[in-house]
Amino acid sequence: MPRKLLRKRGKPAGSAPGTLIHVGEKRTEAVHLHYIDYDANQLEEQDLAAEEAAACCALKGRPTVSWINIDGIHQPAVIQNIGDCFSLHPLVQEDILNTDHRPKFEAFDDYAFIVLKMPFYDQERCEVRTEQVSLILGHDFVLSFQEKEGDVFDKIRDRLRNNKGRIRKMGADYLAYALIDAVVDHYFSILEQIGDQIEDLEDELIGAPDQDTLHAIHNFKREMILLRKSVWPLRELISGMQRDESDLIGDTTKIYLRDVYDHTIQVIDTVETFRDIIAGMLDLYLSSLSNKMNEIMKVLTIMASIFIPLTFLAGVYGMNFHYMPELAWRWSYPALWLIMIVIGLGFFIVFKRRKWL
Repeated sequence: MPRKLLRKRGKPAGSAPGTLIHVGEKRTEAVHLHYIDYDANQLEEQDLAAEEAAACCALKGRPTVSWINIDGIHQPAVIQNIGDCFSLHPLVQEDILNTDHRPKFEAFDDYAFIVLKMPFYDQERCEVRTEQVSLILGHDFVLSFQEKEGDVFDKIRDRLRNNKGRIRKMGADYLAYALIDAVVDHYFSILEQIGDQIEDLEDELIGAPDQDTLHAIHNFKREMILLRKSVWPLRELISGMQRDESDLIGDTTKIYLRDVYDHTIQVIDTVETFRDIIAGMLDLYLSSLSNKMNEIMKVLTIMASIFIPLTFLAGVYGMNFHYMPELAWRWSYPALWLIMIVIGLGFFIVFKRRKWL
């Protein structure tokens, strides 16, 4: 069953602004918290349960950089505890719980709110699944809220643990950049897999297209619409971060954001290219189907053209008139067969010379 382009909202109409209601896929698994507190010389890492969310408050105000990751946003009480601890606006907490937001960037006095769509590709169903990731960028902390466990940030965690690169020497803004860059780079991996599927579909389309081919084309067309919906706002998001005049994002990090912006443009261009290819494939399928129908009609027309005069002769001599001169002639039957064979061969030769056969 195809996915809906617009999901039903779980929040009742007319609710007060800032009402904390989870909007999205219903989940029952436990909420997990994980934090990494680091500087250039040391690193502290720990897993926490949902009941221990208040322990994250102790990380606020440290001279180090803290990355707190929350897996699971289906428990509003946990989000409220974290939000109150880091003085997040109620509307921001409400947006974190709403998984139907488009990617965006909002700057506040002491923090910035970032919404991303993290993609995953289901090879069996040929579907792109997206998960909303909300980031809170503060002066010395980054909060990341995910719908479930599993993400594309493992390489960043390894770089932090092994002290590779400059990530532990930079501030929280560089960490936020690294998380955004990981999400954008993962789009390339998704597009490579989709590109391979589209190439296979093109070969099938040229060979012997059928109803399954048409279904696959419509499926990819729908996936491109959903993917474009997730990717296109990224350009505005990163552009907004580059133009931000607060001290949350340093000039050094903005240089790296320029590189992410270029990657985002490449992703958008690739998505648009795939959309054009799929639209062309649909036209090619319809053209192939029309050509196939024309071939069938041509064969039937040729057969009808050959048998129409033969049917006429058979109809004339099939009449039951008593006085028909040819009926009394001894060679009338073989003569009629000879005439019919000559007519049939004549039509066949004419069609062959005109390359209609």
